[in-house]
Amino acid sequence: MYDDRNGLHPMYMPPVTPRFKGRPQLRRTFIRQWREHQGLTLEMLAERIGTTHASLSRVERGLQPYSQPLLEALATALGVEPADLLIRNPEDPEGIWSVWDQAKPAERRMIVDLAKTVTKTGT
Repeated sequence: MYDDRNGLHPMYMPPVTPRFKGRPQLRRTFIRQWREHQGLTLEMLAERIGTTHASLSRVERGLQPYSQPLLEALATALGVEPADLLIRNPEDPEGIWSVWDQAKPAERRMIVDLAKTVTKTGT
């Protein structure tokens, strides 16, 4: 019933406040997947964009936030759009973007029309 260490019932103890509450969770990016898809090491990509491999590694793991200039530099170095680094996994062969990338302009218009029809009708 009582805590043997100090003789007080836990109800009378002050709440324990953690000394470290942890880092805020950053949203996932696909920077690492795009880098690996292009066959680049951390060191190679970091050199291309003018940063260190350690800093780039922290960004890839979500331990350090990215900035817009960094995102733009990464996109240029990898030959993709900045949004690709945030929303597109190049390793997903079933992703809609895999189909989109292979489609010709006329086919892309048909894909958009089909998607609109499906979202409106549910079929």
